[in-house]
Amino acid sequence: MRIEVICTGDEVLTGKIVNTNFSYITQKLEDFGLSVRWETTVGDDREDLLLAFQLAGQRADAVIVNGGLGPTVDDLSQEIAAKAAGVDLALSEEWLAKMESYFARRSRVMPPNNRKQAMLPAGAEVLDNPVGTACGFAVNIGKARFFFTPGVPRELRRMLEDQIVPRLLAKTGAHTAIYLKRFHSYGIGESHADALLAGVEALAPDGGVKLGFRAHYPQLETKLTVRGSDMNDIHRKLAPVEKEVRQRLGNFVLAEDDRTLEGVVLAELQNRGATLTVVETFTSGQIAARIGPLPGAENVVRRGIVAREFREVCAAVGFEGAIPDEITRETAEAIACAAQRTTGSTHAMAVLIDLDEGADRIEFAGTVCLAIATSSDVASRRSRIVGGRDWVRLGAVEMGLDCLRRFLQGLPVRERIDFEKAEEPAKT
Repeated sequence: MRIEVICTGDEVLTGKIVNTNFSYITQKLEDFGLSVRWETTVGDDREDLLLAFQLAGQRADAVIVNGGLGPTVDDLSQEIAAKAAGVDLALSEEWLAKMESYFARRSRVMPPNNRKQAMLPAGAEVLDNPVGTACGFAVNIGKARFFFTPGVPRELRRMLEDQIVPRLLAKTGAHTAIYLKRFHSYGIGESHADALLAGVEALAPDGGVKLGFRAHYPQLETKLTVRGSDMNDIHRKLAPVEKEVRQRLGNFVLAEDDRTLEGVVLAELQNRGATLTVVETFTSGQIAARIGPLPGAENVVRRGIVAREFREVCAAVGFEGAIPDEITRETAEAIACAAQRTTGSTHAMAVLIDLDEGADRIEFAGTVCLAIATSSDVASRRSRIVGGRDWVRLGAVEMGLDCLRRFLQGLPVRERIDFEKAEEPAKT
């Protein structure tokens, strides 16, 4: 099936906002074996929109239009869709009632201009939007079925998954169920994972499992797309493959499906009734910021200490003794132990970063020394991460969270990853 995506809006066309909606649409469709053939970006201009809709209706089988469903004068999708389809706009009493209820639940009066959002091309199919006022709809233009979606990301995503993907799969004529299994890992690059998982697809009885990857440093997502006659058939095909993926990727699998690394860490701490203190340098507090917003984290995260200078870190945790000249694993251990004693947390983690000279270069290395301490145990590691400043920062944040996960799950904290620089041999 030939699919086109049309993204609308002057702010998208001029680059004033980054078009993350398009990347999400294409990735989500790819997960279900649906490929996008064309992408068009068009501004808020009636003639340009009409031409874009007409061209897409001539060459595509299905078209997803994103944006232009709001209540303001520059939201033109309904109007132009009706013109391209050769029909009039008609009031959807069903959607008008839903919008009025939406505002009433929030103790607000619906502004008059929101009524515009219930004006749809005559005969259009309504696509529900349970998290907003922008009504999605589907209508035929030329030989293609058009699906109109709101520009607000969370509204688009809900509509795409709940409303549009099932309709596209039905349109393909493939009377099968599709399931996506995801593994999230840190420390393995895409090519390494591909080599480790060579041949796993062949383990599925009768085939039907497709292996894929999506790299978004510092994590890698490994995807298994499974097709079957029903969910029982899917689980039968998937079982031996997902078991083998877990075995081959081993300790590097940090979470599966919708779970996140920080969510796994928080759950491990909650299961122990534990508390956490985090000490960070150079990360701008991103480790604590990953855990802190999660539900229940307020009962776990006791303190976050962020400092620029190592001397300030020592003062903040009550470190006693002479301040070391350089950051080492032993230094990180001492800081983590001091933070655990000072704050009374059951667990404390220190992530200390020492940037090489010339850190403004595009390519350089930063030394990460981290340690995790309890009242009776301490674990640490040292790593050299190569890349720009942001690369080192992101890598250090992910490494800290992943090492904490490993520590809590009884896995080795020190395990070589693909993103670190090998230590230089000692000079003789």
